Amino acid sequence: MSTVDSATGPALDEPAPEPAADRQLTSLGTQAARQLATTHKSEPQMQAISSRWLLRMLPWVDVKGGTYRVNRRLQLKVGRDRVQFEQNGGDDVRVVPRTLTELPALRGYSDDEALTELSSRFRAREVRAGQVIAEAGRPVTEAYLVAHGRFTRFTAGPYGEEEITGVLSGGDQVGEEAIGRDDPLWPASVRAETAGVLLAVPWDELRAFVARVPSLAAHLTAYAARQRRPMNRKGEAELPLQAGHVGEPTIGGGFVDYELSPREYELSLTQTVLKVHTRVADLYNDPMNQTQQQLRLTVEEIRERQEWELVNNREFGLLPNIDYGQRVSTLTGPPTPDDMDELLSMRRKTKLFLAHPKAIAAFFRQCNRRGLTPGTANVEGHEIPAWRGVPIFPCNKIPVSERHTTSIIALRTGESSQGAVGLYQTGIPEEFQPGLNVRFMGIDGTAIVRYLVTAYYSLALLVPDAAGVLENVQLGRTAE
Repeated sequence: MSTVDSATGPALDEPAPEPAADRQLTSLGTQAARQLATTHKSEPQMQAISSRWLLRMLPWVDVKGGTYRVNRRLQLKVGRDRVQFEQNGGDDVRVVPRTLTELPALRGYSDDEALTELSSRFRAREVRAGQVIAEAGRPVTEAYLVAHGRFTRFTAGPYGEEEITGVLSGGDQVGEEAIGRDDPLWPASVRAETAGVLLAVPWDELRAFVARVPSLAAHLTAYAARQRRPMNRKGEAELPLQAGHVGEPTIGGGFVDYELSPREYELSLTQTVLKVHTRVADLYNDPMNQTQQQLRLTVEEIRERQEWELVNNREFGLLPNIDYGQRVSTLTGPPTPDDMDELLSMRRKTKLFLAHPKAIAAFFRQCNRRGLTPGTANVEGHEIPAWRGVPIFPCNKIPVSERHTTSIIALRTGESSQGAVGLYQTGIPEEFQPGLNVRFMGIDGTAIVRYLVTAYYSLALLVPDAAGVLENVQLGRTAE
């Protein structure tokens, strides 16, 4: 009788079994059998395909003429954009002269020599966290451009508390409200929340320079005159109205003026040439058509690039073209419920948020710290996270900076709501999908079949508050 060791399994006096490779097979093996069998094949897979919620949620307008003109009411209050800087070492920070025209008071000014001399008068100054650079009610002695850092604008509240009225970051300006006033005073205090760099110019020196350049003086005088014209709360030319009157007073009249140079959006495009060898297209089509699979993956890649362009393109993309007045910075870095409420309050009928998946996770962490549970919204059968009933869609086309910060976009959509709309043209020759066609380009001398694949598209913001953005969204985890 053999003895079995429970630790080793087989009997100690029995020979060890032969390795599988050395045993004589008594039936046909799987490796040999596969020589006579076919495999069940999947379609070619692609990791880069995303949900592309922006393309799905935008209302698309069929632009038959290839150009979409956005007519607006005459705007008297000029918006602003960000001034840009160049750095040649740690202490040598200069403003790019031409970008000074992004300031409302200099919008449309074209004297490059004057702008270059004006930019040279700004001097870099480092500030420490907590330093107050302007105090409400004090005379304005300098004008500032923010090159780096985060600054808070605040005033005294009605009960003596500190009331934060805005956050400033790179490219913003401080002091422009003094233009056109004889003895300007700071309307609010400004404090550095982080260490940063400002470019400053003395106000008296700025006045002397303006007086010495007639073209600049005339430009600023015209700007100040426009700001004194009657306008509504959105900065549009006011229409005279009268309400609550009795008797037979003379009722004033007027008209609604339009912009004389409305913006026009031409359809942009993404193109590529798909190449397939005739031998492949002729012979290797069972069980799947090679040309169709190549075209399917090509179209997926084009649609991915299309969404990236709708977010980032300098001419029509959301991030570069959102109005300055619709940009708000996070108060402390991470995206808090307070920041999302601030972004939501800047427009009516916000339809959706767009955020990088990491930004959504960062927002949920802040909700968890406060014991809040974001809601959900059912969109096309999907449960999408939502805040105040507005769905937050993931969009990996929103960039993440080297400092590990990103942005969150809020959109109102549709022509009837004066929101954001996608632009394309249908019915184009050899159309494969709406706004996308595939055109046969012939066969070259090496027997390669070529197809030109083109998608035509653009995006328009009908009014400035159709979109807003929460900037400087910190993604990293913070210590508890």
